[in-house]
Amino acid sequence: MGSMDLEEVGNGNGNGLPRLPRMGGKGKYMRMDAGVNEEEMEGEVLETGRSRGSESRRYVFACAVFASLNNVLLGYDVGVMSGCILFIQKDLHITEVQQEVLVGCLSIVSLLGSLAGGRTSDAVGRKWTMGLAAIVFQIGAAIMAFAPSFRVLMIGRLLAGVGIGFGVMIAPVYIAEISPAVARGSLTSFPEIFINVGILLGYISNYAFSGLSEHINWRIMLGVGILPSVFIGFALFVIPESPRWLVMQKRVDEARSVLTKVSESEGDAEQRLAEIEKAASVTGAEGYRDKAVWRELLRPSPAVRRMMITGFGIQCFQQVTGIDATVYYSPTIFRDAGIKSDSKLLAATVAVGFTKTIFILVATFLIDRVGRKPLLFVSTIGMTICLFGLGLALSLLKHELVSTKLGIGAAMLAVCGNVAFFSVGMGPVCWVLSTEIFPLRLRAQATALGAVGNRVSSGLIAMSFLSVCRILSVGGTFLIFSLISAVSVVFVYKRVPETKGKTLEQIEVLFQNGVEWERSEVELGDVEHLVQRN
Repeated sequence: MGSMDLEEVGNGNGNGLPRLPRMGGKGKYMRMDAGVNEEEMEGEVLETGRSRGSESRRYVFACAVFASLNNVLLGYDVGVMSGCILFIQKDLHITEVQQEVLVGCLSIVSLLGSLAGGRTSDAVGRKWTMGLAAIVFQIGAAIMAFAPSFRVLMIGRLLAGVGIGFGVMIAPVYIAEISPAVARGSLTSFPEIFINVGILLGYISNYAFSGLSEHINWRIMLGVGILPSVFIGFALFVIPESPRWLVMQKRVDEARSVLTKVSESEGDAEQRLAEIEKAASVTGAEGYRDKAVWRELLRPSPAVRRMMITGFGIQCFQQVTGIDATVYYSPTIFRDAGIKSDSKLLAATVAVGFTKTIFILVATFLIDRVGRKPLLFVSTIGMTICLFGLGLALSLLKHELVSTKLGIGAAMLAVCGNVAFFSVGMGPVCWVLSTEIFPLRLRAQATALGAVGNRVSSGLIAMSFLSVCRILSVGGTFLIFSLISAVSVVFVYKRVPETKGKTLEQIEVLFQNGVEWERSEVELGDVEHLVQRN
């Protein structure tokens, strides 16, 4: 681990191991299960009478919320398009292939924004890349709302996709870099929470405006997506720049100022700054040039290769298990199950949206308590079961082997179960892991590369779903998704380490070890294990 300072505290903790001081105190590490004095945990007391720890937690929470607002735009677009497409088809008379292209192209085009976002965030900063994402999306949404034809609608859709690509890549990077290790998992899952909030708002918008004329309703549905940009503009004047990016730019005093606001004590801020400076100095100033970064990604060392397999793999599995197909085409799924009325179809999708949002909140409370890997196991196994159940129910309905009422109930339960299990693990943990596992010099570009894999996978699924359903049936398509989901369970077991409670710098060392995760993980409470690595 290099020259880490370790300070022994007391004579032990009852299990034969010395107890380490808490993070933010005199040392870097703490036992997560150790008893700590409550007043000590609150940190320094400010002149306002509030503890410094309490103030810093509120500030970091506010930064994470504001940084995640762009993800509302992505979620809203995904949710609202599932209903819009019903009315766009009737108003503009588009074909089934044009429907697939319109829905799926956003994910494919967003890879351009994600790729550019990695470079832009290193050049102008994480904060202003968020602003750029909002502006590009606003322009695209406005064009879509006033589109007189399918061609103009596609132009707006492509611009919106680029903006979404910027936003989906930068928010988790920013939050991971500003958050303390002990809360990083919960905070980095905020973008996924806001995506789900956006999806729910999109579903509600579908239902609310579906009674208007077919020429107007879908335009209002798409235009409402511009409103969150007002809050994003305000956020840019509230949140600070990432301290890790400031260090990369040699603006150490500014980085220290930011870390002071987001840390529980001056000592904690200085320790975090020292760790960031050490990580930034590994390759020197030359290490941050684009060519050097991409050269390392294209010709990775064994450690970086392991990181890329884990990060890129989990991003792709998040989408190839069919979550976007479920969200985008939920009206199609429920129609295949036997629901015929447009209003009832849209009402059913609102139920799916509520389920997705509720369970992403559950994941936020569990991710730093239970850990990343257990949640991924529960998520992928649960998704596999629900996808198989959905495929089976729809197949039995098609062959009239079950009643329509029973089939609709089974389909609703399976869809809601699938999005619930996805939201508990695969949804948020995917983005948390992607921002945790890469070293500072590679983080922005590598996360962008992972986001590209995510968006391409999403686009391919969305653009091929209707065509595959025509060949195999909707039920057969979801049976295939269940097989892919089963493979993701094996991937999680083999390739994903546990990163809960570790600093970003510790996680980098974890991948450098190149041995079994259980033996190579840095246990925060095990002094002897840490000393071995010094």
